[in-house]
Amino acid sequence: MKPKVQPLGAAIARERRDGGQVKLSTFIPLKIRKRGGSKVVVRPDGQVESPGKVASQIDQPLLVALTRAFYWQQLLDDGVVGSGSEIAQREALHHSTVNELLRLTLLEPAIIQSILAGQQPRCMSLLWFQRNPLPTDWVAQREVVTRFDA
Repeated sequence: MKPKVQPLGAAIARERRDGGQVKLSTFIPLKIRKRGGSKVVVRPDGQVESPGKVASQIDQPLLVALTRAFYWQQLLDDGVVGSGSEIAQREALHHSTVNELLRLTLLEPAIIQSILAGQQPRCMSLLWFQRNPLPTDWVAQREVVTRFDA
């Protein structure tokens, strides 16, 4: 059977079985690179999104937060760290900041793809996610996002 090829900008979900439990993990193909004194997001197609670039609607802070959250979740899943508090200590952040960002890993893949493409509703930002907890149920998340467009 031939493996299914995912588009470059897609969030990829896969299941893992660990001790009888099914874990769902998501991979977002983004990289963060330093350019001069600032950090930029390198998209899967190799294009660099520079700070202050107005041509796209890509939300840099939200992309960086998503990238960090999925990286941290991978560290937790792989057992590299034992808790969000340990991540907070390593990153010199408050544990509540780490926990807030880790909630982004619970987003529905379609919402993540819209954020990656810069097609999320304008009012959906990192600040919005920090102030408004989304439900963990993906159907309920879609309903919240649909209300943005109304």
